[in-house]
Amino acid sequence: MKHLGIKLSLFLIYFVFAALLNSVGILVERSQEVYGVAKKAAAILEPFKDLSIAFISFLIGSFLPKLGYKKGMLISLALVFIGCVSMYFANTFWAVKTLFALTGMSFAVVKVSVYALIGYVTDGKDDHSKLMSLIETVFMIGIIFMYVVFPLFYSDTDPNAWLQGYLLMAVIIAVAFCIILFSKFDIQVGQNDRTIGQDFSAMFALFKKPMIWIFATFAFFYVMTEQGIMTWLPTFNKETLHIDAKLATQVSVLLMISFALGRFITGIIVKKVKWIYIAFTGVVLAAVLVLVVLPLAKNVSVTQISTIADLPLVSFLFPLIGLFLAPLYPLVNSRVLSSVDKSDHSSLAGMLTFFSATGGVVGSLVIGFMFDKFGGDKVFYLSLIPLSIIFISLFRLNRLTR
Repeated sequence: MKHLGIKLSLFLIYFVFAALLNSVGILVERSQEVYGVAKKAAAILEPFKDLSIAFISFLIGSFLPKLGYKKGMLISLALVFIGCVSMYFANTFWAVKTLFALTGMSFAVVKVSVYALIGYVTDGKDDHSKLMSLIETVFMIGIIFMYVVFPLFYSDTDPNAWLQGYLLMAVIIAVAFCIILFSKFDIQVGQNDRTIGQDFSAMFALFKKPMIWIFATFAFFYVMTEQGIMTWLPTFNKETLHIDAKLATQVSVLLMISFALGRFITGIIVKKVKWIYIAFTGVVLAAVLVLVVLPLAKNVSVTQISTIADLPLVSFLFPLIGLFLAPLYPLVNSRVLSSVDKSDHSSLAGMLTFFSATGGVVGSLVIGFMFDKFGGDKVFYLSLIPLSIIFISLFRLNRLTR
């Protein structure tokens, strides 16, 4: 297979960072349970992660090619290795914040690298969309791994046993580092003689295109919706549906499975069905699911649920929203990236990562602050607002990327 080493590296590093980044939902619940922090304090974990992503992606996108994509990914893995080991030995809420800050900064470099490299190892828009969907599928598999494996370390007798999960992650990160270190990146990435200031000017020049503004709007509101649901689903399961803490985290994996399945299917059908039809269908079905399924959360028994057999229907149905949201992000990102010159992919990926990260911050904070005010059975209705904006953005992007 052409560029096999690079593609394997992209899959592997996305798996690692998916597991770390999206453990924020687990850590929100763990921080309340183990460190005794309030919901509002726990909600700050998302900004520690996403603002770090936003800040670094804004700086790195224009000149990462000069540093080198491979070197950037190796530095990122080294930083999160340190974060995982520190988490195990420090065992404080500040260690959690530090871990997510390091993970956020590192992921900014990784995401820009991955999104830029896709353009160099694919031929044509359909091939680009397919690989993008497959990489995003691997991202969701990484999240599934975290949500399935991490709770296995929970213990009723040892309150610190769950930290052993970070030693496991440190080992996986070390393996990923070695594989990428010895992988051959057999491509020629175009270099330029511009200064850093000129690189920034070229990046900002992209905003002269209306398509970029609409793309930024889509990225912000999509990730706002996705992260708001993903981060607070374990808490929703535990407090609104009265599911035992360990089972509440494990059943949340259904959302990640839905995302992974949705993106895998998208990668298969994108060459046969127009991307815009897939995207429109996903938005509409996601909104319908919110309106139909969330009312079921009102009628859940207040007794503590600790077995799979006793799980309420809504705990199985609401995570299906991932199936419908899944195609949107890789499809739109691929469509826009493949509509500009490859030399602009790194800068555009940096902007995409910036707006995605800020959207994630807003989504998590809004749900976190509104959870107690509205109640878990009502707070996710707020997702209908960004879904409406996404729907409108898709219309415009379809016209501008033709």
